[in-house]
Amino acid sequence: MPSDIAISVKNLTKTYRLFGHPGDRIKQALTFGQMRFHKEFTALQDVSFEIKKGETVGIIGRNGSGKSTLLQLICGILKPTSGTVEVNGRVSALLELGAGFNPEFTGRENVYFQGALMGLAKSEIDGRFDDIAAFADIGEFIDQPVRTYSSGMFVRLAFSVAIHVNPDILVVDEALAVGDVRFQAKGFRRLEIMKNEGATILMVSHATEQITRLSDKVLLFDQGRLVATGDAGSVVSQYLNLLFDGSMLSGKNDSEHPEVEVADFTLHDAQEYYQMRPAYNPYEYRWGNRNAVILDFLLRAGGTDHVTHISCEEEIVAVRLKILFMRDIRCPVFGLVVKSKDGGALCGVNSSGQDGVAGPRKAGELVLVEFLLSPHLGPGDYFVSVGVVDGIGEEVIPLDRRYDSIHLRVTGQTRQFGVVNMMPSISILDATHLHAVNEGGVK
Repeated sequence: MPSDIAISVKNLTKTYRLFGHPGDRIKQALTFGQMRFHKEFTALQDVSFEIKKGETVGIIGRNGSGKSTLLQLICGILKPTSGTVEVNGRVSALLELGAGFNPEFTGRENVYFQGALMGLAKSEIDGRFDDIAAFADIGEFIDQPVRTYSSGMFVRLAFSVAIHVNPDILVVDEALAVGDVRFQAKGFRRLEIMKNEGATILMVSHATEQITRLSDKVLLFDQGRLVATGDAGSVVSQYLNLLFDGSMLSGKNDSEHPEVEVADFTLHDAQEYYQMRPAYNPYEYRWGNRNAVILDFLLRAGGTDHVTHISCEEEIVAVRLKILFMRDIRCPVFGLVVKSKDGGALCGVNSSGQDGVAGPRKAGELVLVEFLLSPHLGPGDYFVSVGVVDGIGEEVIPLDRRYDSIHLRVTGQTRQFGVVNMMPSISILDATHLHAVNEGGVK
């Protein structure tokens, strides 16, 4: 295996034997394989890929697609039915809750136990123990049996151990989803630090925003096969198609549109001008059954229609959508999300339950929907996703969703940095203010 490769998987297949009754295992053994008392289930089939050292790779797919089986094969917990897995470096894994910890051991004892399994000497674990305990932040429970831990406490300690053994390769299987919000934020900050320091990270998550933000590339699995590999944006879009309609549709918008003069944004014109607007992003990802169609959009700021950029001091921005309903829809829901250029959702809203917006729509009806935003964004590039779904009952049916279809550029100069402009100010407090603070109040 080349020295720059951290993980190499070639023609990997894993098949399980499923027995209908415990006694069938004995029958299978006694007949020396001459008779078959089981069914076979192939969790992974002929999977091949390579991960370079220092890459962060996200793995996504529907439940039962083989993701966790793959991670267990990479970690050496399972053996392949056929094919090979080669790993170059020390692997630290945070898999399903409870894996690797003895429930009767205390947290402290499990830290030393896990460290020994990773090949660390006791003196090395001694030197790292305080950092492990501080990051886990479970207090006196570090000396209690882990069977007494909540799921959140457990994942805190397991994650802290996994990142403090200085792994070359870190494998994380959805485990951070169990922790509380503050610990999740701290955990993802540590993953970003490890990534910047050159660690190879392999992570499974259903949170596509986390995958998009952290991953250099993404692997998409379905029914035990690797069906797509590439950049996060394109592969996540294919994953969304699998989730909502079970197909692997292309993310490109290849509709033919006649070359006509673009009309004003009016209610009664049913032509589709969306792609012709100046702020349109041709790399949008669009899907849905098209029982309603978003024909056009208007981006308005500072009294000007169809703007391509706004000032970072802009107070109100309007996003208007023109939607044509092709069929009767009992409960349409309109939505909008503003994202940073790396895919993080900054703000989202939908019309579910809002008086004056919710209500059935008839086939052939044209509707104008307006979203008013107070952006408070720092200079940079942002993308707006819009959509309409049928929210009847518990199921949400995408009618027309247009991800990252509007490119919003924010210009200007500010003294602060970051994505959101919270209008910060700095001042020096005099002795009067300090006295008020000491008295329990602030003037």
